[in-house]
Parts: sequence; C-alpha cells; structure tokens
Amino acid sequence: MKRIERMIALTEILISHPNELLTLGFFADRFDTARSTISEDLVAIKESLTLTDKGNLDTISGAAGGVKYLPGIGREEAKDFLTSLAGNLNAGDRTLPGGFLYMSDILYNPIIARKLGLIFASVFRKRSPEAVITIETKGIPLALMTADALGVPAVVVQHGNKVTEGSSVSINYISGSSKRIQTMSLTRKALGTGKKVLIIDDFIKAGGTAKGLIDLMQEFDAKVVGLGILMEDTLWNNSRLVEDYLALLQLEIDSSKGRTFVKANDPKMM
Repeated sequence: MKRIERMIALTEILISHPNELLTLGFFADRFDTARSTISEDLVAIKESLTLTDKGNLDTISGAAGGVKYLPGIGREEAKDFLTSLAGNLNAGDRTLPGGFLYMSDILYNPIIARKLGLIFASVFRKRSPEAVITIETKGIPLALMTADALGVPAVVVQHGNKVTEGSSVSINYISGSSKRIQTMSLTRKALGTGKKVLIIDDFIKAGGTAKGLIDLMQEFDAKVVGLGILMEDTLWNNSRLVEDYLALLQLEIDSSKGRTFVKANDPKMM
C-alpha cells in the first residue's frame, strides 16, 4: 500500500471510531507497517485536521497509549452554518399558532443535527461532560449527535413515569411560560450518581424546563457543566429562570404581523 493510500485508510478508521483510543500497535498490525512509520503518518493527519478545523487528534503517551480522534468544527464554519440555518428557518411559512416555529424537519435531519452536535461538542468538550441529558422529544436528535461527538452516553428524561423503566426519580416543575405544574422523571439506572452532565435542548422560553432538568440532576448528585440550547425566544430575555446557557439561534416574534424571525448567535468556541 502506498503512503497516500495508507493515510486515507488511517483517516477513515479514525473518523469512524471517534473518541476511541486506538494504539499504534493496532495500526501497525492492520497495515503490516512499522510503528515509527504509522507515527509519522498520524502526525501528518493531525496537522491536516488542525488546518481544516475538523477536530483534533489527541495523543496519549505510555505503554497503554495511542491516539484518539476528537470530532469538532471550526468557529467560522459553525457561524456560516448557523447563518445558513437561520435563513432556512426564515424561509416559507413556518410560523404556527401561538408563536411557535415549525422545526421538526430541521431537528430530524441527520445531516443538520450532526453538525449542530459538533458545534455543541466543540464548545463544551473542555468541561469534560460524562453524559448528555435532554428531555423528550424534540431535543433527542440534538442530544444524541452531541453525545456521539463527545463519546459519552445520551440520557433522555421523560414526562411522567413509565413502568417499563424500573425505579425512577420524579420531580414536579413549573413551566416558566405557561405556569403549569408538570412532572419529569429519570430512571435510576440511566445515569448513576456523581456524573458531570451537559444539558441539551431544542428551545427555551422562560426556562422552566431547563431549571427542572437542573433540579432533577441534583437528585443524582450530578454536576451540570453546561446548558446548550438550539433556539431562544427573545421575548423572555429579561425574565428567564436560567442564565448560564448557550443558545445557537434567536427567535423574535412579531405578534402584530404573526411572523417570526430567526438569527444566528456566535457559538463562541472555547
């Protein structure tokens, strides 16, 4: 195998095994090549990933060491993507009665959801979350793609109890916008205790659901290291129940004209 062919194969293996530690011995055996040669190839691949803002190749030294591909996205690419996404959401008749915006086709598009997950992962990776938490249902694709990019489990909080989930913890919370008392629950086996968690959701108004998720995490002795939201409703900016969060998009509602306008925020990569 020529070097260029081997490097393409190496890159494909790394990208298809994100966040997984792969040893030099694994690659040397796979390509029947000296470890020193593989090491040189990986240095070149790492430089290429850095130049193209496609993530990073983390090197772990020692007998049990190796390399690990950490997926990511550059700030400029993320800004351009969010601007394009906002334009997509502004096109056509997406405004629904009650000031809602139709986004299901966006949220369940794997190409879009995957890139949004990369943005959230790039922002919050340094906080080392051990799980990504969301509440059913529309936040699930975002949380799953974020968890995949981070290499951690995705955990879904449910509305109410389900017998098939076993023993669970439930709390009541007040919806910040409607002021209604609602219930959310999470099975004890889904998360464990003492984890560092990242909360991801699709939309935030007054923040009642987000605050409920944060309160629920306290029942598991979990530390919330970040809160990522796809879209925030600017109408509630001065009366939101949570403050420390990152929203990728802003929604402005013109009730007099029955229209909505979406604009992109700066993802502020860390």
